[in-house]
Amino acid sequence: MNTDQLKGKWNQIKGDFKQKYADVTDNDIAYAEGKFDEMLGKIQEKTGKTVEEIKEEISNW
Repeated sequence: MNTDQLKGKWNQIKGDFKQKYADVTDNDIAYAEGKFDEMLGKIQEKTGKTVEEIKEEISNW
C-alpha cells in the first residue's frame, strides 16, 4: 500500500468518525494525525526502518 492509498483510507476513516461523533472537531483530528506521525517517527528511530516500511507493516495487520 502506498502513501496515497493510506491517505485515502485515512480520509475515509475521518469522514466516518466525524459523522458518528459530530462533536469532534477538525482540530481534534489534526492533533490525532500529529500524534500518529510522532509515533511513526519513534518507531522509525528505534527500528531503523523507513516510514513506508512501517506503514506497510501497519496496513498488513
